[in-house]
Amino acid sequence: MSPVDPASASASEPRRGSSLRIPLLHLRVGVMNELQYRANFAVQLLQTFVQVATGLIALALIFDHTTDLNGWTRPQLIVVLGMYNVVGGMIGFAIEPNMGRLMADVRLGTFDYVLTKPVDAQLLASAREFRLWRLTDVAVGIGVTIWGVVQLDDGLSLGRLVGFVAATTVGIVLVYCIWLVVTTGAFWIVRMDMVQDLFTGMYRAGQYPVTVYPAWLRLTMTYLVPVGFAVTVPAESLTGRLTWERVVLTVVFLVVALGVTRLVWRLGTKHYAGASA
Repeated sequence: MSPVDPASASASEPRRGSSLRIPLLHLRVGVMNELQYRANFAVQLLQTFVQVATGLIALALIFDHTTDLNGWTRPQLIVVLGMYNVVGGMIGFAIEPNMGRLMADVRLGTFDYVLTKPVDAQLLASAREFRLWRLTDVAVGIGVTIWGVVQLDDGLSLGRLVGFVAATTVGIVLVYCIWLVVTTGAFWIVRMDMVQDLFTGMYRAGQYPVTVYPAWLRLTMTYLVPVGFAVTVPAESLTGRLTWERVVLTVVFLVVALGVTRLVWRLGTKHYAGASA
């Protein structure tokens, strides 16, 4: 069976339809295409288990020599490791493939397809490619997170759980914003392939709380590659380490990031339209 083309599938969509209709169509078509290659599921699941096992072995080695890591206990770090896989899975599922396709479209001159659709261009550019099998990272990460939570001495309250869900959502949105801002540089500098390697490399450090790193690296991992907001803050919420100061800072940074992302996107698309004209 040949892959389904979302471009042809969406050609019959009404121009005045819902703004979410075409992105949802791309998601459905993407899932159909991915299901044709079920072997990817086994490969991705194996990779996920190897990654988690490696992380747990590293934690075991660390706690053979100490009782905590800069104030973080073993169960708390297991929660961080679980969140690292959850957020990484979401990045691999939706953010990374869409940013890669955006760079390719700008480089090849096929971004006009996005601009001519009757939906918001940023929304469509951010929701065209999905890697279904990366959700195995999310599922395994949730399992590891739960395993860490049940080992906590003080358990889990409803307030912590609600804060965790909110913090995780905000963290993923922040990763998307920063990644899109950097990827939008392709409108000016066509070859931006190193961006994904940069984010992937920096994100690997997120399997440990950002508070264990030196100040300069902590700032980089919080504001440039927001691993701190995406991984550490949700883990802090689950483990009872989250402070109100951190909550306020996260909300402020989210508002600023959303505004800057939209502004940079508009500047980039105007530059692209001017160049093609």
